[in-house]
Amino acid sequence: MAVLNGSEPLAARMRPETLDDVAGQEHILGPGKLLRRVIEADRLTNVIFFGPPGCGKTSLAEVVAKTTKRGFVRASGVLSNVAAIREICERARHELGGPGTILFVDEIHRFNKAQQDVLLPYVEDGTVILIGATTHNPNMFVNTPLTSRSLVFELKPLSKEAVAVLVDRAVKDVKRGFGTLPVELAPEARDFLAEICDGDARHALTALEVAVLSTNPGPDGKIKISLGTMQECVQRRRVQYDKNEDGHYDTISAFIKSIRGSDPDAAMYWLAKMVSAGEDPRFIARRLVISASEDIGNADPRGLTVAVAAMHAVEFVGMPEARISLAQATAYLATAPKSNAAYMALEKASADIRSGRVQPVPEHLKNVHVKAIGAEEHDGYKYPHDYPATVVDQAYLRIPAEYYKPKDSGYEATIAKRMAWLRAAKRDPAAAKPPAQ
Repeated sequence: MAVLNGSEPLAARMRPETLDDVAGQEHILGPGKLLRRVIEADRLTNVIFFGPPGCGKTSLAEVVAKTTKRGFVRASGVLSNVAAIREICERARHELGGPGTILFVDEIHRFNKAQQDVLLPYVEDGTVILIGATTHNPNMFVNTPLTSRSLVFELKPLSKEAVAVLVDRAVKDVKRGFGTLPVELAPEARDFLAEICDGDARHALTALEVAVLSTNPGPDGKIKISLGTMQECVQRRRVQYDKNEDGHYDTISAFIKSIRGSDPDAAMYWLAKMVSAGEDPRFIARRLVISASEDIGNADPRGLTVAVAAMHAVEFVGMPEARISLAQATAYLATAPKSNAAYMALEKASADIRSGRVQPVPEHLKNVHVKAIGAEEHDGYKYPHDYPATVVDQAYLRIPAEYYKPKDSGYEATIAKRMAWLRAAKRDPAAAKPPAQ
């Protein structure tokens, strides 16, 4: 079994030394791109690197540390408290090279508001140049005063080709990789690893390290890594999904939008991803109930019944069997006719109320009428059941308004016909003919 000196993981040893060593991210590091220019000129301003795990955020910061002539200091969003941040910034002001010291904060999204507020004045007066790294959307997890003073660069998951380059480099590199060992990585094993790691270089290099260090040399003395060996080391595809974080919100967004777009296949895929990642099934069920009213509405009123039934099934049956009920509800809602008319009606009425159009209840609709000197005279309430077809011409708002406009979709088309008949019947009860149900 192979043994290497040193305890630093392969992924850490293989961090790039220069910008040319950085794999992928051509959209921000290609020739002439802004980030490459400012790093090469050592003119970096405040930046936040945002992207999924293993895409190279910390590696870029390491490249800056190796190329800059300024002071460079690291902090951790996990380990640094308010006092530590203040101490680092004061040292930057007096000891670490003066104004313009580069402060790299890994996992900056883990800084709470107080920690970010302490950092802000030092960023504002130029004592430190901030490099923040985060897997979370900075617009949601980093204070606006910091993001407004920073350039935000989004890093993408590495392509299969970029990961393959890094894997080959790690196998051949004599100084930092496995170049001193007789490693033979089968092409199909490399391709599998590059595909299975979901653009996460750290994941790929860690799996490679496990494969090399756990494989005994063969009779010829070579460490042969086959496809089967690599599959065993990887176990299965890791789902890029952080509950209560960006992966959580992005995936549920894709799920609901697929239902809204009447694509049951896409909706089923996102459901499978959430279930595989261990998402709370109650959260999925709640979103199905919301979608049933928001996106399907009265175009198919049974959609809400199906969604609520799935929610009850989650509570009553539990996982993993409840995933079947979630799948049934997902398929039903995705293929149901769509209408947001009820939702839009509420939004329009709410907008009127917010704008100041708050109407008092008409006297004939009040629960108890006050009879007093000076009280306004009014027509009495007309009980619809006392009239033919339970229809009577009566005002229910002092200022008429039209909010609910059913669409010509599914059952809502039937509702639209009934509403047209109701309007006609109120004008002339004798002439109006009830619509066919």
